[in-house]
Amino acid sequence: QVQLVESEGGLVQAGGSLRLSCVASGYFLKIIRMGWYRQAPGKERVLVAAFPSGGNGDVNYSSSVKGRFTISRDNANNVYLQMNSLKPEDTAVYYCNAGVFTDSETYQEVWGQGTLVTVSS
Repeated sequence: QVQLVESEGGLVQAGGSLRLSCVASGYFLKIIRMGWYRQAPGKERVLVAAFPSGGNGDVNYSSSVKGRFTISRDNANNVYLQMNSLKPEDTAVYYCNAGVFTDSETYQEVWGQGTLVTVSS
């Protein structure tokens, strides 16, 4: 069973910064894709930023966060989201997501539990 555990979000003033982390644990053969999504109240879950499958190509950022948010990952299969110049419209539950091969034939989409980020004006 693969698990993704996100760090706590929090309450931040507009213009402030926050860094989220996501740790992957459990047994898996390979993580081929990792990213962050968010879901604002009453809205659908949408992509924030994600590394491309297989690690080839440019990072995909939502136009609403480009230039303000930065996604990064380390060799330990952890992924981070640095959020700067936060705006009230960034308020949402943020979810870590990964595409994982648990063996050579079994692919799973895995989601973290979500963490709430609230930006006050």
